[in-house]
Amino acid sequence: MPGIHDKDRDRWLHPDRRSAQQWCRQRNALGIKAVLDILGPYSRDAAQAARSAHAYVSSARAIEEQRLNASFAVKLSTLGVVFDRELCRRKLLSICAGASRRKVSIEMDMEGKSLVDFYILCAIEAAARGYPVTLALQGYLDRTPGDLEELVKRGVRMRLVKGAYLGDTQDFGEIQRRLKSLASRLSKAGVPFSIGTHDPEIIDWARTALAGEKGTLEFGFLKGLSDETKLSLAREGWCVAEYVPFGKEGNAYISRRLHYLEQLEALGREPAP
Repeated sequence: MPGIHDKDRDRWLHPDRRSAQQWCRQRNALGIKAVLDILGPYSRDAAQAARSAHAYVSSARAIEEQRLNASFAVKLSTLGVVFDRELCRRKLLSICAGASRRKVSIEMDMEGKSLVDFYILCAIEAAARGYPVTLALQGYLDRTPGDLEELVKRGVRMRLVKGAYLGDTQDFGEIQRRLKSLASRLSKAGVPFSIGTHDPEIIDWARTALAGEKGTLEFGFLKGLSDETKLSLAREGWCVAEYVPFGKEGNAYISRRLHYLEQLEALGREPAP
């Protein structure tokens, strides 16, 4: 893809699982948890979905065997949600069961608006079975406050994010306000949760407004951004996690990251250092 160079790949992702695991070990030594994120294509048939499921199981096995402080991310698009939702659901629950036996947690990454209901149903079922799952909730969707309340009742751990697809608002200040409101609700509910953001205003706000949440609030970041802030938060005793993508399907992922930086620049903003 034009415009993507080797330095971009080195910044944002790793070529394979072995490299990602080595990076994970280095991050663990600095007090940072890793979230292994396999960059795979949308599955268009059962064979592709089976290969993706096997890759997720392999990640869980590697985390257990190497005793890494890590979880792994799952996208339902890789498990067949676009052509067979029941197949997708069964594969997800099977992956969750295997990860649970290994005491490895799963991050369910939210995708497009049309999949939100299905993601929520799957997360609720997984949590009801005692599986350790975290579900991303997107601040730019109007429905998210209601979803949050339901998920708290159902015992699903949440990660609050801005959102990377098409939402109900793109107003930066409004999304900041929504994320703060959602985080405050989870804090009052007394449940552990994560905030995935590189916004220095949100991070500084959380450091102060949620200072009593050390041990229950986790700050989530992407590889390639906010390295100084990650280390600073870890030294302060906060829980910090870093998404560590790997695989050969990286062009679209890198393009999204570069577009994100372009959007910030257009707004006169920068990610946290």
